[in-house]
Amino acid sequence: MLIEIIEECFTVCKVESVPQELLDDRFCFIGKTDKELSLVCKTELVPAKVLEREDGWRGMRVTGTLDFSLIGILSRISSILAEAGVGIFVISTYDTDYVLVKENMLEKAADALIAGGIDVTRE
Repeated sequence: MLIEIIEECFTVCKVESVPQELLDDRFCFIGKTDKELSLVCKTELVPAKVLEREDGWRGMRVTGTLDFSLIGILSRISSILAEAGVGIFVISTYDTDYVLVKENMLEKAADALIAGGIDVTRE
């Protein structure tokens, strides 16, 4: 397994709406339920009007396309990071998974993953 560190800084937000122009950016993650609308985007692109926000996240991408039949990938990653004391915010897309960690924990997370037998590279 190979994990790629993404160079951008991210913010996790609770919003009332998502500006259309964010959908054209390289990274934009949206989650909507009956109770909330969440947005994860590059920090410099956070909309002016947010209900809540948490800055200071960095992203790591599990490289390649993950088949839906694969089991335990996130479990392995999250176990390694939990043992290292690194909190995570996970986003899954159709093809792969993204693990966000606080920026001040990025190197600790990368070191823990490497020690756990996972290859880590930078974008």
